[in-house]
Amino acid sequence: MSRPRLVLIVFFATLVLIVTAWLRSASSRTFYLHRQEYVRQQRLKQQLWQKQLELESIISPTTISDRIEKQLEDDQAQ
Repeated sequence: MSRPRLVLIVFFATLVLIVTAWLRSASSRTFYLHRQEYVRQQRLKQQLWQKQLELESIISPTTISDRIEKQLEDDQAQ
């Protein structure tokens, strides 16, 4: 085996190892960013559900009836 061929093989093997390490770190970064956005999305969904429950409790017929009755009682008391 000639010396230039050996140098080429060592260079190629080194290059493959460097690219492999870079791809693994890039994959880890991509997974981390994906996971971070997924958690953010879940938090936003939870906040939206809470707001929806608040809105439903405000406009539910029972709540409206209670408010009307309370307002009538306040008007009669005055």
